[in-house]
Amino acid sequence: MPGSFDPVTLGHLDVIERAAGLFDELHVLVVHNPSKTALLPVAQRVELIETSIREAGFAGNITVASWSVGLLVDYCTDVGASVLVKGIRSQVDVAYETPMAIVNRNLAHVETVFLLPDPAHAHVSSSLVRQVAGLGGDVSPYVPRAVAALLEPGTSSDLL
Repeated sequence: MPGSFDPVTLGHLDVIERAAGLFDELHVLVVHNPSKTALLPVAQRVELIETSIREAGFAGNITVASWSVGLLVDYCTDVGASVLVKGIRSQVDVAYETPMAIVNRNLAHVETVFLLPDPAHAHVSSSLVRQVAGLGGDVSPYVPRAVAALLEPGTSSDLL
């Protein structure tokens, strides 16, 4: 399950939990998106995801890693994965993800499964969380506890 996870949200955790229940093994992969300016370093995003998964008590079949060089399907080939899981919130996400899913299937025979979020989290995105945090708002309803503590007003001025 690839994503920028900058930062990880409760919507991400919802999809991670459900995907872990569908597959014997789930890799949550923090990937670099060159079209986005990151708030958090990749290593910190990996750590926040691991902490959030542990605190949520999810199954032990989840590996968290990062990937910044090469194609996503190269990682899939390296670990023997034949399916990518993508959480989608709206038609905009479907339009963005569909061409990539087709190319990934053509390049490496890797299928993509789209999972819809719990409606309680369908409006939440990492960019929205960054914006709210940057303006001093409370992000705790949208993110795991470790992320909320990090982004709490007055504690992250060097990040935002």
